[in-house]
Amino acid sequence: MEKIVIFTGAGVSAESGLKTFRAMDGLWNDHAIEDVATPEGWARNPALVLDFYNQRRQEVLAAHPNAAHEAIARLESMFDVTVITQNIDDLHERAGSSKVLHVHGEILKARSSIDPELIHTLDTPTIAPGDRCAKGSQLRPDVVWFGEAVRFMDESETLFANASRVLTIGTSLTVYPAAGLVKHAPYLAEKYLVSPDVQKVPYGFHFMRGLATTVVPHIVTCWMEGRSPVR
Repeated sequence: MEKIVIFTGAGVSAESGLKTFRAMDGLWNDHAIEDVATPEGWARNPALVLDFYNQRRQEVLAAHPNAAHEAIARLESMFDVTVITQNIDDLHERAGSSKVLHVHGEILKARSSIDPELIHTLDTPTIAPGDRCAKGSQLRPDVVWFGEAVRFMDESETLFANASRVLTIGTSLTVYPAAGLVKHAPYLAEKYLVSPDVQKVPYGFHFMRGLATTVVPHIVTCWMEGRSPVR
């Protein structure tokens, strides 16, 4: 079965009403990065960090998959599809995608603050001070912070390298090392980048300007009908 890699960023979730961290009206305007998204911020004020991500988790739980998420999931009926996402929400899974790699973690999970391999799926929408893992350490959000290792990089590079089609959606391609994954897409692969705007289009990618909820269903329909997604 033909292999497709879908690489998504915050722009996809933004159309479901979730704020992006880096947009002009994004979350960083209210909180300094070093306070809520670094190991040092966690060490200084874990209660602030827990509260910040508890609010984000509530927003994720209230959001719904949009037309782009749903279109991506439909591809699985005809192709071998893997979604590699920089997003920490579960909207791809709720839309029906069965193979999703979260390179920056998952907000609906918690992990030990002393053992990064000890991960729990949350039963409640909050993590409170005093909530502990099986090893006795405070639970923290299962989110990759600045200065921490991005996940699934080797696996993602291999998936990109073996894909015959690559669809990149809603990412500025400025957050590394994840942004560098697009360089592993084969020269002969069919490659598209969907975004309202982008600073630089990666070599070999076709840029399709527009909202994910409009452009992605078009591309998916074309692929499933054996047509070129030229607009």
